[in-house]
Amino acid sequence: MANLFTKFASALVAAAVLGVAAPAIAQDGYPNKPIRMVLPFPPGGVTDLLARALADKLAPRLGQPVIVDNKPGAGTVLASDIVARAPADGYTLLLAASSLGTAPLIYSKVNYDAIKSFTPVTQVASVVHVLVVNPALPVKSVKDLVEYARANPGKLNYSSTGTGTSTHLEGELFKSMANAYMVHIPYKGSGPALTDLVAGEVNVMFDALGSSSPFIKADKLRVLAVTTAKRSESIPELPTVAESGVPGYEAMPWLGLVAPAGTPAPVVERLHKEIAAILKEPDIRERFKGWGLDIIGNTSAEFTTFLRRDVDQWARVIKKANIKAD
Repeated sequence: MANLFTKFASALVAAAVLGVAAPAIAQDGYPNKPIRMVLPFPPGGVTDLLARALADKLAPRLGQPVIVDNKPGAGTVLASDIVARAPADGYTLLLAASSLGTAPLIYSKVNYDAIKSFTPVTQVASVVHVLVVNPALPVKSVKDLVEYARANPGKLNYSSTGTGTSTHLEGELFKSMANAYMVHIPYKGSGPALTDLVAGEVNVMFDALGSSSPFIKADKLRVLAVTTAKRSESIPELPTVAESGVPGYEAMPWLGLVAPAGTPAPVVERLHKEIAAILKEPDIRERFKGWGLDIIGNTSAEFTTFLRRDVDQWARVIKKANIKAD
């Protein structure tokens, strides 16, 4: 009888050990099926190129296909919502943009929280944004622009790629910090906004370097500064807005990989490890530079800290300017 009890007790202990170890074993076997990388933008753009470059590099490292799934719509809310509701197992990821944090602040019907609904994996890159003006405007620097705007209240306008987009928020932050009033003219995308800027229909724009670059090189636009706190690796000769007229100004549109909240730490660490290694590869670094992107590749903890600060900054701008997208 004692022997039977001993065997029974041993079996219970073994079962308990296996029960505790099972999640760890499952995580150690990650991944064992294809991974879906949801992208909130349509095919063909820079973000799509970035996603597919990462997917192509990540697949052989993980030993499983990484499928890019384009889900544009609702100001990136559609894709974000899909991933927020997905199982937290590392098989559904979101290549998010800055709008992950700002969309819930400007859209009334958003079912996720930028902080609580996701586990940041790594901030892949920042999108180099620049302050550009029509060459007919009599300004050669950010300081000149601030002085001109103050001397001519209401005369200047600035275009954006749409209400609530990063280019709109950057303009509102500039207006607030420089105490320089400009009228906002929203467009449906960078193309038409740049067309009217080149034509002189609008005077100023904050835009991605990748889309503005051809016009800058053709002397159809004058570039004044980059929006980031530090100079960009892509164009180190160009000053920042902060150092050339508006101290403290900082706006850094970003792209980063996030997973649903509750994704196991070993899975997050594995994904970060592989992506960090990919971002160090020379061909990737060269391609990112050509796309107007500065590589970051920080840790999950660093990305989390940044995301909280980013949301707080833009929440203040959105509230002050009373920005609503619906």
